[in-house]
Amino acid sequence: MDFLLTFETICRYYSISLTIGHPPKVFDFDIDTGSDLTWVQCDAPCTGCTKPTDRLYKPEKHILVRCDHPSCGVVHFPESPRCETPDDQCDFEVSYVDHGSVLGVVVTDHFSLRLMNGSLIRPRLTFGCAYDLKNPGPYPPPSTDGVLGLGNGKASILSQLQSFDFTRNVLGHCISGKGGGFLFLGDDIVPSSGVSWIPMSADSKHYLSNPAELFFGGKPTGIKDLKIVFDSGSSYTYFCFKVYEAVLDLVTRSLNGKPLDIVHDQALPICWKGTNPFKSVHDVKNYFSTLTLSFTNTGNIQLQLQPEAYLIVTERGNACLGILNGTEAGLEDFNIIGDISLQDKMVIYDNEKQQIGWVSANCDRLPSLDKDYGEDFQQPYADKFGILKEKCPATKASLVDQ
Repeated sequence: MDFLLTFETICRYYSISLTIGHPPKVFDFDIDTGSDLTWVQCDAPCTGCTKPTDRLYKPEKHILVRCDHPSCGVVHFPESPRCETPDDQCDFEVSYVDHGSVLGVVVTDHFSLRLMNGSLIRPRLTFGCAYDLKNPGPYPPPSTDGVLGLGNGKASILSQLQSFDFTRNVLGHCISGKGGGFLFLGDDIVPSSGVSWIPMSADSKHYLSNPAELFFGGKPTGIKDLKIVFDSGSSYTYFCFKVYEAVLDLVTRSLNGKPLDIVHDQALPICWKGTNPFKSVHDVKNYFSTLTLSFTNTGNIQLQLQPEAYLIVTERGNACLGILNGTEAGLEDFNIIGDISLQDKMVIYDNEKQQIGWVSANCDRLPSLDKDYGEDFQQPYADKFGILKEKCPATKASLVDQ
């Protein structure tokens, strides 16, 4: 049984809706393949929460996870929970690379998921009740109720559903450049052909690929051995300092003689203006060249980032570079491929076969399950499980600090 979830966008943050508790209450979650633990803002009471009290999750005492419970060990893995007594509540803390953090208590509660055949399943899943949120960065947090952790750790919602035999340990998303798209758990809608597959590092908590070499305009840049993380929780793409500086130099030099001028725009650090304001990326993309990541030891598998995969057009009609300095953001030598570079592709994270794949797709269209997969296909569908909304502004990197 698999889950097919839809979403919509507002700006550049993507979220889905999940129904939790009894009576059921709907919460919006930022989808994040860069972290494991799902958490929701919680009335315990809460410090730093961005939602009014009536929008917060209200935990009951009986749903608290004890410190000696196996679920607490999973949340804290590979470390052990710090318990003064086994009866202590299981606390958690998540620190993000942008210096934001979330503190709370681990709980279990029912998630309501409606299947395509009309039946309702309500598995009890483990997640975080967050009552202390800190966001010291210059940008406000996403205006969602919490984060849906879809990393490859055992604490993720995907891993929990797989442990109950509800689905395979596979997930994917298809983000439309027009806004919207869908998220799926399980492998039933993974195409049988046409997908470019690369190995996933077995030694990382993140969806980390084999090393990659960078090309610009089809020509080698001399930049090799890049550590690439695929992260749906990051709106933009991030390169470590040396790579970022090299890419910026290549892009700048390629624009010589073209009708573009550097301009200040508060949306992003590097922006250009034209003779007239741009209405969309399509108005400016022909001035820019394609970036290509060629993954070594994979038979020359390439991920092409055409200009629309690394540029945005702002409200002021300027074109801005959607590639940011990852070292400045605290990512060290990691390079993150974020949502901007994953648009109009079905991206698949197969934890069972330890591989990441992608294929060009029409993300504005949900797969027609009967037509595409046969009349006997009974795909579970999570009702209101996922309207992906894009929240502004979004220059945060979601990768969890190690």
